[in-house]
Amino acid sequence: MKLLVDGAASLGLSLDEDQIEKFTAFVLELSKWNHKINLTAIRGSREIIVKHLLDSLTLPAHVNIQGKVLDIGSGAGFPSIPLSIIRPDLAIVSVDAVQKKILFQKHITRTLKLDNLTAVHARAEALTNSSRESYHFILSRAFSSLRTFAELSLPLLAGDGKIVAMKGAGGKEEAQKFESESAGLMMTIEQVIEFRLPVTGDNRSLIVLSKVNRT
Repeated sequence: MKLLVDGAASLGLSLDEDQIEKFTAFVLELSKWNHKINLTAIRGSREIIVKHLLDSLTLPAHVNIQGKVLDIGSGAGFPSIPLSIIRPDLAIVSVDAVQKKILFQKHITRTLKLDNLTAVHARAEALTNSSRESYHFILSRAFSSLRTFAELSLPLLAGDGKIVAMKGAGGKEEAQKFESESAGLMMTIEQVIEFRLPVTGDNRSLIVLSKVNRT
């Protein structure tokens, strides 16, 4: 896992032995399940480490995540599982509409004893009644358009909360489009963080939004 350790270090993150063991087990289990039920198109340990794990770790490297966290459209558990491994202080709920992906996430939470992560098989809009204004941070990684993500997140976001969309190249352009087309949504772009993914140098961006204060 030297690739992961070195890549995390380049992001300013230091992994301890327990975290390295958990990431190693996670990669092995994802590879094993992938052969049976096709959880993700990215295969091979190197690609999983770079394009899933390190990509997920760019989030806590650049944004100070706090409190209760919701990951919408988490797929096989990105960024929620890597985030839960390095930030056991967070209470994370991971939601996806595809049952097999949530079954895998539940298997990982049991195997790695990730007590701070809860995987839920549901659509995000189904959470509105039970979890209105409950989350301090709501995350998505290549889940949908920024506007769709913001619309789904708004009812679930605490008053001082933030949503963070993890995007590839073109994040700034999508943020500008959102600002020009979403005046009535009561959300505003707080910042766009642009950077390069470790190892590959691929362009990445994080778009951080917050609620517009009502006066």
